[in-house]
Amino acid sequence: MTAASHNSLARASSSYLRSAMHQPIQWHEWGEEAFAAAKRDDKPMLLDIGAVWCHWCHVMDRESYDDPEVAKIVNENFIAVKVDRDERPDIDSRYQAAVGALTGQGGWPLTAFLTPDGKPFYGGTYFPPADQYGRPSFKRVLQSIANAYREKHDEVTEQANMVTSAISQAESFSGRSGKVSAQIIDSIVEASLKIFDERNGGFGDAPKFPHPSALDLLIDQFARTGNEEVRNVVVSTLEHMARGGVYDQLAGGFHRYSVDERWVVPHFEKMSYDNSELLKNYVHAYQATGDEFFADVARDIIRWMDEWLSDRERGGFYASQDADLSMDDDGDYFTWTLEEAKAVLTEEEAQVAGLYYDINEVGEMHHNPKKNVLYIRADLSEISGRLTLSEVRVRELLASANKKLYAARLQRPTPYVDKTVYVGWNAMCVSAYLKAARVLALDGTRHFALRSLDRLLADGWSAEGKSTAADKSVRPTLKHVIAYSDPKADLRETAGVLDDYACTVIACLDAYEATSALSYFKFAQKIADTMIARFFDPISGGFFDVADTTAGKSSEEGALGILGTRRKPFQDSPTPAGNSAAAIALLRLHSYTNDRAHREKAEQTLEVFAGSAPQFGMFGATYGLAVMHFTHPHTQVVVIGQDELAEQLCRAALGPLSLTKAVLRLPASEAVPQNLPPALAETIPKLPALREAKSFAVICSGFTCQPPVFDVAQLEQTLRSSSRPAA
Repeated sequence: MTAASHNSLARASSSYLRSAMHQPIQWHEWGEEAFAAAKRDDKPMLLDIGAVWCHWCHVMDRESYDDPEVAKIVNENFIAVKVDRDERPDIDSRYQAAVGALTGQGGWPLTAFLTPDGKPFYGGTYFPPADQYGRPSFKRVLQSIANAYREKHDEVTEQANMVTSAISQAESFSGRSGKVSAQIIDSIVEASLKIFDERNGGFGDAPKFPHPSALDLLIDQFARTGNEEVRNVVVSTLEHMARGGVYDQLAGGFHRYSVDERWVVPHFEKMSYDNSELLKNYVHAYQATGDEFFADVARDIIRWMDEWLSDRERGGFYASQDADLSMDDDGDYFTWTLEEAKAVLTEEEAQVAGLYYDINEVGEMHHNPKKNVLYIRADLSEISGRLTLSEVRVRELLASANKKLYAARLQRPTPYVDKTVYVGWNAMCVSAYLKAARVLALDGTRHFALRSLDRLLADGWSAEGKSTAADKSVRPTLKHVIAYSDPKADLRETAGVLDDYACTVIACLDAYEATSALSYFKFAQKIADTMIARFFDPISGGFFDVADTTAGKSSEEGALGILGTRRKPFQDSPTPAGNSAAAIALLRLHSYTNDRAHREKAEQTLEVFAGSAPQFGMFGATYGLAVMHFTHPHTQVVVIGQDELAEQLCRAALGPLSLTKAVLRLPASEAVPQNLPPALAETIPKLPALREAKSFAVICSGFTCQPPVFDVAQLEQTLRSSSRPAA
């Protein structure tokens, strides 16, 4: 296709938008041009929101938007706008809420119909090309909407105003504030336990999502209380997921979710943020239980992220890997027929792999019943007995089979990897890598995480900021995107949202704790201060998801559609909610600054949602984690020294899990006020033990420090005592 036959999306930066540049639809990007055209022509707007990794988005693209007949209807009756939900989470979140208010459902692709000023009056998700799945055909929907807009204009306008008003009220959380209490944690834990699937692990019925924040809350709860019921929920869920098809048994890493309750058949896309948060789950589970299985899964997640989602040259983590290659393909890259497996394996390897992964003539995929999802069906001991082979031999054959299957898979056409570098998602990956590197002693993982954070700060953070036509003051800024997948795409200015700021503050604090380099702590302070200035609501408390429209945007652009609706994100969906992450960032920062303003703003944020949090159950789990940080005193274990004893003390301090515990290590020569955050600068340099030529650890909590500990066993005992539940 020639460049002349491309639509305007050929100028887009987003991979998702550029994938539609060939379509006969006269697509617009979100912006003033599209809204001006809608008002000029008095046409309703067709808004399509999707993502490059989204299977059903691609299905609808190929079934409908590639169709010249559909294009004719759209081009004659609508102004069509396409949005990448990863690039513009602010647009997606608002129109998801709007379509949810209209239909009770949401997801991607999101298909919304708007008045020329951007107010939604009808919508849905996927519409089929013909009447099926209980849904009307897309052509029929388009014609009906066009007729309604022309013939029932007043009703359409009234509906749009009602929807806009409804989502404004739904996001306000007015009148539902309350006092912050640890009982909220108990209510979220209890809600999670009630929907636990005792047979298959996980929560609820199909489809099944992993819910990493809820798992972290449960893991921490078990570590604090020793509750065996909670332990069973955590262990069962993490084991079932890692043994299921939702986990890539050959390459490592998790797919987005399972379509069945047994974790066998996944939606095959793989997201950076799912894997970063699940990596933390498995590391934390290893700390809480000591089970090496969880450590092995964590290493395997890193293996996949290193190979597929990492910019090894510059640092940074890519966004996602697609599920499939075409409309007729449903995970064919990841699945196997029995013949395909036998073609690359010896007879013995095929026998072992067939039993281990349940590879049969009939598999699990509906579009091709011969295709098998690889999941762990049998233990090695069971296979050993059935084949009368030693367990050692079975393990050798399985390892050999895995290598051959993966090598053969690499020869297949590979699903697209979106190499866009999003700031918030990268910060989450940095935090997960640093956590894993410390607990599992992975120097390469630590190095890559720090290099990635350095790139994020260098390319994404501007301390000087810039003024705008609407705002002459100069404000520091954090971007949302620092690199697009297509190297030819323009790197556009993308304003960071609340999640970007909160996650980056947390990543900087994690980097400070991993390195004791004060520069990372100072970055955390600066970015947190900017987050407060840009997003905090000084009147009602809490954080808005985007900055005021006068900060970095013209007032006209900021008010496009329903972007003027103020949102304070609370629900995890699926990444940690911005307000909860911001509260955690401020509480962790407070533990180093003893600046009351940090804790007060965190408390005000938590109070905004305290009245409504219990009703969200596990979807408010990050809020539960924030409350845990607020109600439990922070603990810092500072290890002074550079010898083997210091290393042993550090490992001992890292061992038992507590999400409110930080472990730092620095040479005695650097334990001076100018090298420490304010709170530690008040305590550590005054320790008499610094004058002794011997390594030691000191436990600080509530801005006071206990006497130094010079013995590993004593440190372990002290930490165990401090983590025991109250009698």
